[in-house]
Amino acid sequence: MSQIRKKNSSDGGTKPRTSFINICFRSSKLGPPKAESGKKSNDLEAADFQPSDDTQKTENILDTAKPPTSEMELGSRMEENEQFLQKLGRKAVNKCLDLNNCKLTTEDVMEVVALLPLLPDLEKLDISWNDLIGGTLHSVTQQMHLVNKLKILRLGSCRLTTDDVRALGEALDAIPELEELNLSWNSKVGGNLPLILQKVQEGSKIQMLELVDCNLTSEDGAFVGQLLPMMQNLEVLDLSINRNIGGSLHSIAQGLKSTSNLKVLKLHSCGLSQKSIRILDVAFRHLCDLRKLDLSCNRELGGGFEDSSAQLAVLEHLKVLDLHQCSLTADDVVSLTQVIPLLSSLQELDLSANKKMGGSSENLLSRLRFLPALKSLLLNNCALQSETFTTLAEASAHLPALEVFDLSWNKCVGGNLKLLLESLKFSESLQVLRLSSCSLVTEDVALLASLIQTGHLAKLQKLILSYNDSICDAGWAIFCQNVWFLKELTELDISLRPSTARDCGQWFRHLLCAVTKLPKITEIGMKRWILPATQEEELEHFCQDHRHSIHFDLGEFQEADFPRLN
Repeated sequence: MSQIRKKNSSDGGTKPRTSFINICFRSSKLGPPKAESGKKSNDLEAADFQPSDDTQKTENILDTAKPPTSEMELGSRMEENEQFLQKLGRKAVNKCLDLNNCKLTTEDVMEVVALLPLLPDLEKLDISWNDLIGGTLHSVTQQMHLVNKLKILRLGSCRLTTDDVRALGEALDAIPELEELNLSWNSKVGGNLPLILQKVQEGSKIQMLELVDCNLTSEDGAFVGQLLPMMQNLEVLDLSINRNIGGSLHSIAQGLKSTSNLKVLKLHSCGLSQKSIRILDVAFRHLCDLRKLDLSCNRELGGGFEDSSAQLAVLEHLKVLDLHQCSLTADDVVSLTQVIPLLSSLQELDLSANKKMGGSSENLLSRLRFLPALKSLLLNNCALQSETFTTLAEASAHLPALEVFDLSWNKCVGGNLKLLLESLKFSESLQVLRLSSCSLVTEDVALLASLIQTGHLAKLQKLILSYNDSICDAGWAIFCQNVWFLKELTELDISLRPSTARDCGQWFRHLLCAVTKLPKITEIGMKRWILPATQEEELEHFCQDHRHSIHFDLGEFQEADFPRLN
């Protein structure tokens, strides 16, 4: 099941590190010398004021957060700043400061504050995925007027506090050129959205607004609806994983009528209901340039397309339609059958995890042949039946651009793979084929091996055959003897089900031999296959004889990282 997931920025070890920013500032001489700092402290004491150590450090840093006073000082400081950013592997140092996922500390933020005056032409500031900086954003926003050419501001997953949110709202009018604002994965944005965007004026230059998983309230949703008419330049709006805004969808839809330049609309997991499609119909007729529409993971949406899908047809430039896990009904499928084939620009279609469409999608799948630009077709876990699978196999022969094909968790594929392979042998574009848990049998993989041997599927990069436990050792032997013909292959997965464990047969030797002839392979999934002692020894010798790593994922039983032949 496809879904948006929050990346954990604190993953990995906690070993001591030297701050990237500290490295820069120790060599840049931007801060005052120790003696000078001491003098400053004495002066403050004489004024009958005794600051804490943290307050003193902050004041010293902010004191350096001033524009350089001469061209010579500017040149010197910019040169040192360039050296610092190069250590981070960044280019365009005077326009982009990317500290995404650097595990910044509060002290690091203070040093970033001192860095901003050196970047008057800064256009991009990204400090996303730094969970430890929550509560410090006001120090950055106080310097926003020094980087008033900023176009991109990314603050995703920074654990922003309410004070941070308020400070950001007060500073936004200092960066009138802003085109992209990302506040995703900050729960305190929810209930406080007006504090941030209250100063957005009509004619705003914002083109991208991302508020994923911000705990937005229904009131926040209504505010978005009121805000949208002032954002005529908006091209991307992502409100995904805000389950409480479904109740304010009417306001959002009314606002969308004013965003005729919108190209991407993402409402993944937003608590939409059957009535939502009818409400959105009002907006669709005004979104003629829309390229991507994501309504996925709204489980109450099922039944909503029955009488309200017609307006989708006006989205003639739509390239991506994601309706996975929407509980589509048979009547929904009938309505979509009339609309989807009219979307001639469609390149990606995801109908996965809609089990009720399995027996009623024959006409829809037949008409996919009218989508010659289709590159990605995801139908995993749709409970397809033999008749619908046969129709799909025939239609796939008319999809010359298809690159990604996922039929996983459709049991009807097992024993019938020949029907699909007859069509796929004409494909010159297929790069990813996923057939996980399809009840494949030995004959299926033998036919697949035969097709590969004859030079078909030559561009395949990922082949997923996991959870097909009915394939016997003889079938895997035939497959492994021929898989080396897939010279572009980077990933192969033949893992067993979680409830299963089996000893590897003699086919493992054929697999090792094939690996030496696959120049791009990096990952081989073999979870729950158990290597006997003799095969472990073969693997060890293989490791000693080759260079460059390949990862064999044997799950809880064994794991092996070993080199790859040049």
